[in-house]
This record gives sequence, C-alpha cells and structure tokens, in this order.
Amino acid sequence: MKFKVLLAVLVLMSALSLKAQTNGRYIEVTGTSEIEIVPDKIHYMIEIREYFEEEFDGKSKPEEYRTKVPLSEIEQGLMEALAKAGISQNAIRTQEIGDYWRQQGQDFLVSKRYDITLTDFNQINKIVECIDTRGVNTMRIGELENKDMLAYHQRGKIEALKAAQRKATYLVEALGKRLGDVISIEEQGGGDAFLPIQSNVMSSDAASFDGFRTIKQSYSMLVRFEIVD
Repeated sequence: MKFKVLLAVLVLMSALSLKAQTNGRYIEVTGTSEIEIVPDKIHYMIEIREYFEEEFDGKSKPEEYRTKVPLSEIEQGLMEALAKAGISQNAIRTQEIGDYWRQQGQDFLVSKRYDITLTDFNQINKIVECIDTRGVNTMRIGELENKDMLAYHQRGKIEALKAAQRKATYLVEALGKRLGDVISIEEQGGGDAFLPIQSNVMSSDAASFDGFRTIKQSYSMLVRFEIVD
C-alpha cells in the first residue's frame, strides 16, 4: 500500500511540474548559420561508352554504323590521358559497368564509370585538356568532401544556437524582461546529412567551376527560453 501511495505522489508531482512548465512564460526562436567549407577531396565522375567510328565521320547515317570501338580501347585512351594529366592510378576507382541498348543497329554498347579522387579543381582542367571526348559519355563533379567535416558541423550548430540566443535576448529586452534558462533545444533539418554537389561541367575553363569550389552547409536550431522579470 505504501508503494502505491508513493507512486501516486510521484505521478502527481510530475504532472504538476509539467503543468508549471507548460503554463510558464517563454519565448521560442529559430537561430540559423551557414558555413562555407573548402573541399580537400573532389570526386570527379567519368563514364565511357563504346561507340561507332561512323558516328564521327560526318556523313554516315545511324543505320550505317558498323565499326564499333571496343571499351578496352577507349579505356586505354582514358588511362593514358589521366596519366598525362598527372592523375595516379591509386586515385582511380571503377564504380560500375553496364550495357546500353542502341536502337540503331540493335547492338549492345558497354559502358564503364570511374570515380576519380582529386585534391585540386585545376586537375579537372588538365583532364579535360588531355582526354579524347569520343567515347566519353559524361564527365561531372560528384561529391565534395573535407576531412574535418564533423568539426564544421559542430561549429555550425553552435553558431546557430548563439544566433537564437541573440535573437531571443533583444526581443525579450524590448519588452523590459530578461532571458532565463534554456527550456528546450530542437535541431532543424538534420545538418549532418551531406548532400553531394554535382555539375555536368565539360568545359576546360577554370571559371566554369567557380560555383562548385566550396561546400555550403546550413544549420537551424529551434530554442525555447524562459522569460524572467
């Protein structure tokens, strides 16, 4: 019986505490921050695909395509171009191999995609200058990374919290009150989720990459503060 009475008292105290917090005076604000990060690792994606020599003679029609250039030959040319651009073999990783159905000639054309890890955007310019675009289906910037990404995430969230505190302070002080303790903090939008930044850039002009040179991360924190006299 004593246990039941004690349990009832604890439940009653919890209910009263919750009611007091709910009915208390508070201000709820959202603080935001944005951090621009310079990547130290760039994933450059290149997909090669078999093609017919007649596609580039300027006169043959699709139904006349006969001379297929095999993937092995295209791949060899790509590796030579990458080596000439100063890219080491350790930086090249095969991502996937697939088939592409050609309506003209009813033939399968094999494709292969590479993930090339770079440390400098200027390396992209060198690749574009050296590569033979025949047999290259796509070239694009994939994911941008930084080894200190976690530290940047933490900094971004802290700055968002500070922004929320500053906002709440001047709003409350405008009413002749003071900001009290923090009641709750809620992270908005999941700032830790990294979204790959991509582009289908194929130009050799370095200026083409200006919009993709940095990683921009935004953070938002919903904070509730107590209002005191």
